[in-house]
Amino acid sequence: MEEKSALATALTEYAEAHPLPDTATQTMFRTLLPDALVKATRRQPDGTYFVATGDIPAMWLRDATFQVLPYVQLIKDIPDLKPILEGVLRRELAFVRLDPYANAFNETASGAHWRADDESDRPMSPQVWERKFEIDTLCAPLLLAVNLYAETGDASIFDIDFWATFTLILTIFEQEQHHERSPYFFRRSDTDENDTLPNNGLGNPIGETGLIWDGFRPSDNRCEYGFHIPANLLAKTVLTHLLPLMPVDERLLAKRTQTLVAAIEQGVMTYAIQTLPSGEQGLAYEVDGLGHARLMDDANVPSLLSLPFLGAIAADDPLYLATKAFILSPQNPYYYEGKMLTGIGSEHTPPEYVWPIAVAMEGLVATTAADKMAKLLLLVATTGGTGQCHEGVQKDDPLQYTRTWFSWANMTFCQLALDVIQQQEQEGLR
Repeated sequence: MEEKSALATALTEYAEAHPLPDTATQTMFRTLLPDALVKATRRQPDGTYFVATGDIPAMWLRDATFQVLPYVQLIKDIPDLKPILEGVLRRELAFVRLDPYANAFNETASGAHWRADDESDRPMSPQVWERKFEIDTLCAPLLLAVNLYAETGDASIFDIDFWATFTLILTIFEQEQHHERSPYFFRRSDTDENDTLPNNGLGNPIGETGLIWDGFRPSDNRCEYGFHIPANLLAKTVLTHLLPLMPVDERLLAKRTQTLVAAIEQGVMTYAIQTLPSGEQGLAYEVDGLGHARLMDDANVPSLLSLPFLGAIAADDPLYLATKAFILSPQNPYYYEGKMLTGIGSEHTPPEYVWPIAVAMEGLVATTAADKMAKLLLLVATTGGTGQCHEGVQKDDPLQYTRTWFSWANMTFCQLALDVIQQQEQEGLR
């Protein structure tokens, strides 16, 4: 508790020492910066750290990585953040080893589940909250590790446990390149079709593409077509970053990784690049390798919008620019224009609900300070009087929102605020 209190004070002092142009924005940043650390993160008996998603008591590995990612860049200013972030990484790796097909986990082996009657190829562990296979779940610890190493240069995180878990992740990815050979299935009865997989739990038919099959989107809704392009590109990105960091005696592991990276790249080039309504070439959200493609984007990260933030593509790449123009238009079925909010929503929430995560991501991939600040101000103006971000917000009425406390959204706001602060500092040096 003392550790948390000291770090909360340090984070608050950091926010106060780095003012933003608008008082309300500064106040919200100061309030939310400690959110994930103080409210969502709990030390475990083994020294790792569990990160709850917010008002749901489980830990989604994807959410957890993005909840703590803003803290990585603060390690030089607040060194005591480093052991906590490394503890989050170790907890994520342990959960992957427990069940690499699960997407969310309990803090203890409590036996709590989103739905206890879900059917899958193996029984749910008492510490598994839900067993939806999502590529981004397995990418989450790898992305956190890559960012920690880039910030600190400390390679001690790449220990025996890390590489053992990495090998497991790689094996799952290789297996799901040929989903017909995989034992995994997921069935949920008496539910919306988005919460279960068709074809007796195996998913819709797919072809051979070299891409990794994905059961569920980052929204936890099922994939319509089995190859989720943003998740595949995230996998390619983190695997590429880890290649030069592999132990010198792991030549076979490196070769397998290189082969997978090349297969994803070829699969994207062959199947994911589609003709948009504008006539330009852009990226599909999902494909099946059988001639079908889903042209859309969803607010949840990894998304097509977020690809430059994830390091998967350059923000000025013509392919990305055409894709971005499409997804930030009414041609994207989950793009909404309202009196108070305009941006990308999700099938996971009601129609006409814009996600603050997507608004913040628009700011993070923007190339001008004015565009970044505009998105930050928009988020401050649409909290519904709560002083924090939510999951989805009704485009015309911020008093209507989902999720009272959604830590991932709060921390993506902080990620954008830190981006604005960094840009201000760089401009001050010119």
